Amino acid sequence: MKNNIYSLISCLCFLAFLSCKEQKTRTIEDTNSKLKTSKLDSLVNNPPEGMVWIPKGSFLQGAVPQDKIAMMHEKPQHQVSVDGFFMDITEVTNAQFSKFVDETGYITVAEREIDWEEMKKQLPEGTAKPHDTILQPGSLMFKKTKTSVPNLYDFSQWWQWAIGVNWKHPTGVNSSLESKENYPVTHIAFEDAQAYCKWAGRRLPTEAEWEYAARANKENTTYFWGDDSSLLPKKANTWEGEFPVFNTLEDGFERSAPVKSYPPNDFGLYDMAGNVWEWTMDWYNVNYYTELASANTVIINPKGADKAYNPNNPYIQEKIIKGGSFLCSYTYCASYRVSSRMGSSRDSSSEHIGFRTVVSLDMLMKK
Repeated sequence: MKNNIYSLISCLCFLAFLSCKEQKTRTIEDTNSKLKTSKLDSLVNNPPEGMVWIPKGSFLQGAVPQDKIAMMHEKPQHQVSVDGFFMDITEVTNAQFSKFVDETGYITVAEREIDWEEMKKQLPEGTAKPHDTILQPGSLMFKKTKTSVPNLYDFSQWWQWAIGVNWKHPTGVNSSLESKENYPVTHIAFEDAQAYCKWAGRRLPTEAEWEYAARANKENTTYFWGDDSSLLPKKANTWEGEFPVFNTLEDGFERSAPVKSYPPNDFGLYDMAGNVWEWTMDWYNVNYYTELASANTVIINPKGADKAYNPNNPYIQEKIIKGGSFLCSYTYCASYRVSSRMGSSRDSSSEHIGFRTVVSLDMLMKK
């Protein structure tokens, strides 16, 4: 009998020990959870400098039904959900990129010697090598045409390879960044944007994140401000007049404009339409939207297609750029529309492509 009592007491003590241990574990977990929640709340309420919090949400990605000039690669619409993240209020400026280069000594793609062996991998087999006088570091520059252009699909009519042009000399070999510190940095290849992100502890947005942020909770509208196209000159830096011959300058600028020259969207983001195109992380694949829509479910935090596919540029590995630029015209591409998207070669740079960065909570929590 005595042994049974001792056994019972021992058992009760052991159970009490387990209960105490379990309670302590729960207390530690609750404390850690509260600390994590507190840190998350603090981060959300105190965004990194120059950034704004984009809250978690769902939206229909792709061209809206009333958009009569939407392109097939913007269709069909599909339901997407994205987690919250921070996004740069403006495109990365010349001043910000200059600081990155000063601290790292980074040399952009447009400043490097051209590797013909690498370049010809993106060209049809048998393409003749250009003369060495042409294969010099540089970037693409826009040039007006003297007369109307009947074939707007032939973009070679208004683009030219400009030797010596790069982010430091954005409008010509003899140009500089003087008085342009607050303009978006341009002539940036995908690799350059990635390098900046690594230095800054950021990343490029996915296409879904970018479009969700640009829409800013406005459901089923063509533009970030609604459906009224007459407001365009007051809302964005685009091309007014006959492209690519004559620009009326109704919006105040012929080429890029300083950041914050136009009103922000409802999330407080500037230049989510026009000014310069912006790199995203996603591969450009013309079939991707159709594949997403066929799943007939909400796609959570999509990362884009597994590989690039563009039958018009089968040799080039393209990434998606969003937002349009100062060259976008109603008669040409009207890519200031929220759903607009285009593919651009990773090693391509031009005077109308820049970028902005994002950072997610998990990235900040690791710091």
